[in-house]
Amino acid sequence: MLVNAKHLKGLTVGATDGELGTVEQFYFDDETWAIRYLTVDTGGWLGGRKVLLSPFSVRAVDWQAKRLHVALSKKLVQDSPSIDTHLPVSRQHETSYLGYYGYPSYWSGPFLWGSVTYPAGLKDLVATPQEALEERIRKESMDSHLRSSDGVADYHIEATNGEIGHLEGFVMDDEAWAIRYIEVATRNWWPGKKVLLSPTWIERVSWIRSKLYTGLTRKAIQSAPVYVESLPISRDYEEQLHVHYGQPPYWLSQDERKSASSLIEV
Repeated sequence: MLVNAKHLKGLTVGATDGELGTVEQFYFDDETWAIRYLTVDTGGWLGGRKVLLSPFSVRAVDWQAKRLHVALSKKLVQDSPSIDTHLPVSRQHETSYLGYYGYPSYWSGPFLWGSVTYPAGLKDLVATPQEALEERIRKESMDSHLRSSDGVADYHIEATNGEIGHLEGFVMDDEAWAIRYIEVATRNWWPGKKVLLSPTWIERVSWIRSKLYTGLTRKAIQSAPVYVESLPISRDYEEQLHVHYGQPPYWLSQDERKSASSLIEV
């Protein structure tokens, strides 16, 4: 299901033996646009410590009840490696974290989540031996390509012929834990209108200038189907969106996308 990612904020996180705290923000991968971690404010029971939770641990999300259920005990989370969420999360920190929980490294495999397409598809995880973990930490590069959702708030969107608006939020797939669309507010040019862009249509990101650059024109973005947050995103709406931009949809296979792209080019 597609849902606005802002609804992650404030979700109560339920462990197997009680509540862990509330979701504060998330970290996404700036190469694949997958949501890799949630930052959870644990409140008083851990002295205000913030912890990371991977979608690998998520059992279910009840959006109506505003609860997220994880397959972790409070003790397991309490003893997890400390990570300073005010600093960038390095690949070494990730390796230590994933090794502690026995999760695979999502960057080692052909799919969005390493050996699986969906994080919930990985069952009966086996913890990595400590020796292998330490060796892997030594080999990993520092750059994890992780960005915080709060850190990119209000980034400007640059079309081929000028600025078109700013990043208002994200639309996520709650099964794949992938950002499917960027919510763009164009109110400085067309008051009240919001549109969606796929992250795959972003050609580059300038973290220094706080800008996302797309190969689309301002006219194409301005005339795109309107995004109304209160309405569910149907497959019909998505198809209209991709047809409008002349882009193949993400749900096609790689071969199907290539075929669709060639037809679009013709």
